[in-house]
Amino acid sequence: MALQIINAGPAPEEIAGKIEAAIARAMPGAQIEVRPQGPGHFEISVTDASFEGLSRVKQQQRVYGSIADLMSGANAPVHAIDRLECRVP
Repeated sequence: MALQIINAGPAPEEIAGKIEAAIARAMPGAQIEVRPQGPGHFEISVTDASFEGLSRVKQQQRVYGSIADLMSGANAPVHAIDRLECRVP
């Protein structure tokens, strides 16, 4: 078996900025906080009025849908969301 060297890729802070921008595009006006937890791992907190009346699962699906492109593919920069908090203001 051959040894594969994987490039570390962009800094976690840079990826956190991309996550925040993607969520902001999908949910303009939302309050968003993204915290890097390690390579490819993040915690996200989103407060948005559009969550009103939605189940927690539906709220989280909206957030995950907005960052799906950052989580897909063989070299996706986001490996896992360790914690996702969705709140209604």
